[in-house]
Amino acid sequence: MDTKLIVRYAVRETMGLAVMGAALFVSAGRIDWWPGWAALAVMAVWTAATAVVILRTNPSLLAERLGPRKGAKPWDTAILGLLGLAQLARYISAGLDQRYGWSGGFPTALQIAALVVCALGYALVVWATASNAFFSQVVRIQAERGHTVVSGGPYRYVRHPGYLGAIVYELTISLLLASWWACAVSGLSAVLLMVRTVLEDRTLLAELPGYAAYARQVRFRLFPGVW
Repeated sequence: MDTKLIVRYAVRETMGLAVMGAALFVSAGRIDWWPGWAALAVMAVWTAATAVVILRTNPSLLAERLGPRKGAKPWDTAILGLLGLAQLARYISAGLDQRYGWSGGFPTALQIAALVVCALGYALVVWATASNAFFSQVVRIQAERGHTVVSGGPYRYVRHPGYLGAIVYELTISLLLASWWACAVSGLSAVLLMVRTVLEDRTLLAELPGYAAYARQVRFRLFPGVW
């Protein structure tokens, strides 16, 4: 494994966590805010778990994730940009809500339940990453890596389990942070993820050999028994 790639990945993810922490705690005007630390911890554990899974199961995926986004779809680039802005807006709005009390506070039991479900959502993303050697961060057919259909692990139940886990995270992280304003932003992010699911599914149907047969076998994109 290329040590430089590991260092680059670690630096990038650490910077992302730092931006998330700054958005939360600077906007909140305080650091003694346990939901903020809990949200940061969930993200940090998910980041570390993802790195461990990639290094142990498919090290070449790290280079794919850090490499240039060759072949990325224009619509995907636009959606990723909007998701990044929404993520930043969610943390800032949650911090400001904490500072000014716009939402009036949530029951602690609800926040703890949201934390548990949020962690489970990211656990599903990690499972999908471990099961899919082509779990890139952009939508493209990785022909140079021998891209094939993945049907094991959580892909036995839905075609896009990574997005399902991410949507679960989106819909619970703002409850943990006790902000209706952040919930509104998270709802927008969830819609964007569903749109990306549809567009990625169409891309795979059109461009990835064997995906149409897999889609006939696994009927549901995101929600088992529903859609």
